Amino acid sequence: MRYVLSLMTLSALLVHAEDKPFRGGTETGRWTEERANQWYSKQPWLVGCNFIPSTAINQLEMWQADTFDIKTIDKELKWASELGFNTVRVYLHDLTWREDARGFKSRINQFLDIAADHGIRPAFVLFDDCWNADPKSGKQPEPIPSVHNSGWVQSPGKAVVNDPASWPRLERYVRDIVGTFAEDQRVLFWDLYNEPGNSKQGTKSLPLLKRTFDWARAANPTQPLSAGVWFESRELNDYQLAASDIITFHNYGNAKSLSRQIRSLNKNGRPVICTEWLRRGHSDVVSCLPVFKSKQIGCYNWGLVSGKTQTIYAWGTKEGDPEPTTWFHDLLRKDGTPFDPKEASLFRQLTNRR
Repeated sequence: MRYVLSLMTLSALLVHAEDKPFRGGTETGRWTEERANQWYSKQPWLVGCNFIPSTAINQLEMWQADTFDIKTIDKELKWASELGFNTVRVYLHDLTWREDARGFKSRINQFLDIAADHGIRPAFVLFDDCWNADPKSGKQPEPIPSVHNSGWVQSPGKAVVNDPASWPRLERYVRDIVGTFAEDQRVLFWDLYNEPGNSKQGTKSLPLLKRTFDWARAANPTQPLSAGVWFESRELNDYQLAASDIITFHNYGNAKSLSRQIRSLNKNGRPVICTEWLRRGHSDVVSCLPVFKSKQIGCYNWGLVSGKTQTIYAWGTKEGDPEPTTWFHDLLRKDGTPFDPKEASLFRQLTNRR
């Protein structure tokens, strides 16, 4: 019943961007350092994970109507809350919006309701240059056994990223999604573009990244905008650091590497949040989580429950490889028990959940 009532209250907002006036004026520029730091000072220590339900192989399977799994989402976000998580990072997909914008926004609203019930505020990702370059709506493939993220898809996909003539659809998508939820306090922030330049794109993704910031700014959201630095591309990094309201980054290295990068990014004078970390064998919860806590850096490890994305396996695994003794990502088994009870205990300890 709560979802029915929530959908009724949201119905007036579920319109396409071209039907909705956007607020203009000087407020649509990048946030000042003062505003960004005031925003961060009002947040708890942000701790969470990159979340996709264990029953979904990719963003499309998570969000399409026939595979949108409320029961699993509710159960697994409850487990996240029990670890002390107060936020999750979640990928959206432009094709889900293209196929059914109104229904997609309704499902986002349902997701936000479920997350709020568990004290969790999501950060949403709009675009992504990682993994399979040719996303298609409809039934998604089954996982290739043992292969890390065998079915994850880019958004919008390499061909669209490199074709500016196709971007008007992307503009409508960004304006509509950000505009619909621009004043929704259940949304923590907008992570506009995950790992721009990945999949050998390099700076070819920079023009779309710039336009995405423009389109999101036009919606004048009350939440900050960001796009995280993740590899050594000076041109991309310079733009991302200059355009973002809050600084986000990825670090899959050890605690020493993590501390060094935090020191460097703190020089920007803005809040710093790590939106991807945890690669057992290189980084681990026991050494890295206290670094985030001591420096009050928000953090999102990759993965929650072992599932169809198969990110317990390392990058580059092959079909048929045995389950690793030490998982690469993810924290919980399918029944909710932790892969490593010491990790779960430390999350709860440092987030004051026990």
